[in-house]
Amino acid sequence: MSGRVVITSLTNDRVKAIRALEMRKVRKETGLFLAEGLSLLITARDHGFVPKTLVYQTGTVESGIGRGLVKFAEQEGAEVLEVSEAVLGKLASKDNPQTMLGVFRQRFGDLPNVDEIAPTSTWLALEEVRDPGNLGTILRTADAAGCAGVILVGQCCDPYSMEAIRASMGSIFVVPVVKSDHDMFYALVQRWPGDVVATLLDATLDFRQAHYRGPELLVMGSEGPGLSDEVSAMCTQRVKIPMSGQLDSLNLATATALMLYQIRAPHLKL
Repeated sequence: MSGRVVITSLTNDRVKAIRALEMRKVRKETGLFLAEGLSLLITARDHGFVPKTLVYQTGTVESGIGRGLVKFAEQEGAEVLEVSEAVLGKLASKDNPQTMLGVFRQRFGDLPNVDEIAPTSTWLALEEVRDPGNLGTILRTADAAGCAGVILVGQCCDPYSMEAIRASMGSIFVVPVVKSDHDMFYALVQRWPGDVVATLLDATLDFRQAHYRGPELLVMGSEGPGLSDEVSAMCTQRVKIPMSGQLDSLNLATATALMLYQIRAPHLKL
C-alpha cells in the first residue's frame, strides 16, 4: 500500500464531499452516510454493508484488522482513499477521533407484512422522536433485545446522523429501520395481529404485570409531547412504569429499554 497517493489537501473535492455528509440536507440528497472506527466498519461488513468509499489515515493499515478492511473494500470495488492525519482529523469526529471511516448507502426497509409476522417477534415504533442520541441508543437496545425492526413514524430525527450512528454502536447496520407517515402507520396498527403497547401517564396497569400477546408492537412517543392521542387510542395495551421519585417520566431511551426487556423477557436466555 506504499504506492497509494496520499490526499493531504483539505480542499480536495473528495474530502469536501465526505465532510458535507455532516449535514442532514446532503445525506438526504445523496442517500449516503458516514461511519467511523474499526468496530463499526467490521459490523457493517459482517452484515452485508459495502462501503462506497473507505478512508484511512496513512501508516495505520500495514497489518491487522485495518488492512483486512481495506482489502475487503478493494475486492468489492469500493473507492479507497489514503489521507494524512490532518485530513482525517477534519473528517472524523472531534471526540475520540478514529483512523478509518467509511461512506455507506442508507438502507430503509418496508413496513412488516401483518400476514407474515412471526408470533414471537416484537416491533418497535417511535413517533416523532427528535434526539439522535436517544434514537441511536434505542437502536442499540432494540438490537440487544432481539427486536425485529424499528419504525420511525412522522417527522423523526435522522438515524444516519453521526450522533445517532455513534450511539447505536453499530446496531444501525443490524436492526432494520423503516420510515412511515402517520396514515400508513395507522393502517398497520389497525391490522396488527398481536398487542399494540403504549406507556401512558394515565394508565393503571403496571408494565411488569401485563400479559403481552405476540407479535407485539411497542409504540413510544417523542421526548416532549409523548405519544399522540390518535396512536394512544389505537393501542390494545396501556401500561405505566411506576416511579417513586419526584419525576413523572423517564428518558425516552431508558423507558424504551425497560419496556423492550419486559416484553422480550420470555425470549431472552443466558
